[in-house]
Amino acid sequence: MIVTTTPTVEGRPARQYLGIVTGEAILGANIFKDLFAGIRDIVGGRSAAYERELGNARRTALAEMEAAAHALGADAVVGVDLDYEVINNMLMVSASGTAVRFG
Repeated sequence: MIVTTTPTVEGRPARQYLGIVTGEAILGANIFKDLFAGIRDIVGGRSAAYERELGNARRTALAEMEAAAHALGADAVVGVDLDYEVINNMLMVSASGTAVRFG
């Protein structure tokens, strides 16, 4: 399945718009405590532990969004947007886009 931030896929016109699809992943407060415990991982102002967890959350959100599109019979998700929000000491990563069918 094609997943892109662009509104269209070049050379593949959308024939049917199936609706908005989303995926979310939330990192709980405990993950922050665990990550701060590994503060020695910080090198040059970057934390490998944080980056690893954020990467996992992003991949989870995108996979959930793609699964929702697949369930609708989509060929692609266009206009994908990633958002990062802090809610009650938890970090939420959300992915959203429009599921489309080409043919």
